[in-house]
Amino acid sequence: MSSCASRGFGGLPIAVATLVPCLALVCSAQMFAPAPEAAAKVLSLDGDVSVLRNDTPWALNVGDQVQLQQVIVTGRDGYAKFQVSDGSTFEVFPNSNLIFRKNPGNWRDLLDVLVGKVRIHIQKLGGQPNNNRVLTPTAVISVRGTTFDVAVNDDDETTIVSVEEGVVDVRHALRPSETKTLNAGESIHIYRDQPLAQSTVDKGAVVRKILQGLRDAAFTMATHTPAHPGSGLPGGPTLSGQTPSTPPPPSPPPPAGPPPPPN
Repeated sequence: MSSCASRGFGGLPIAVATLVPCLALVCSAQMFAPAPEAAAKVLSLDGDVSVLRNDTPWALNVGDQVQLQQVIVTGRDGYAKFQVSDGSTFEVFPNSNLIFRKNPGNWRDLLDVLVGKVRIHIQKLGGQPNNNRVLTPTAVISVRGTTFDVAVNDDDETTIVSVEEGVVDVRHALRPSETKTLNAGESIHIYRDQPLAQSTVDKGAVVRKILQGLRDAAFTMATHTPAHPGSGLPGGPTLSGQTPSTPPPPSPPPPAGPPPPPN
């Protein structure tokens, strides 16, 4: 047999030429196979929460895992909390749509929030910074170990970033601009058609959050107070101006009449 007959394309031996595409398929499968350490696990869930698979929503349950590049969608009553392998967590609130680790080549790009609200806690690694990014249509948010909220308006893609703990760097995703640093208790609005330099940092976010928390606690106490003696409604509290009362004693029996005359 001639040397040409024993060689395939590009002068490679036939056996080697046959193995090349097979090896490519194996490598491709390994590259895109789901990796447990790359996934997000559902810790808690309530209401309508699903993940899109081939544009079809699949309901999630506690313990399920969301893989790279999958889209998480919540309905009007949907809420879920997820955890990734480094201990960081993110909560997804109603009417939200986001992509988990859209860029598989960089796990530091944690979320792409398209619309809705999320709360993110980035866990530090051995006390050291843990760099992550969250992206929206109008903002790039860089964090190193913090707790913060991100909300994206469905109408005009305005992004609101509020920091509860730690430090967050924010820059505009569409317009060249400087980076603004937010500390605990600060928030900022990022508008699609406005440079970041024109957005002012709001330093009153923590005060508003405390007041909202007090209002929520007061409402919870008012609606879950146990019954009190004499309350007007079973199971409800005594209302203002209402005093507990005891029922009046029964009326005494009527006096006996005169005895009948003797026969």
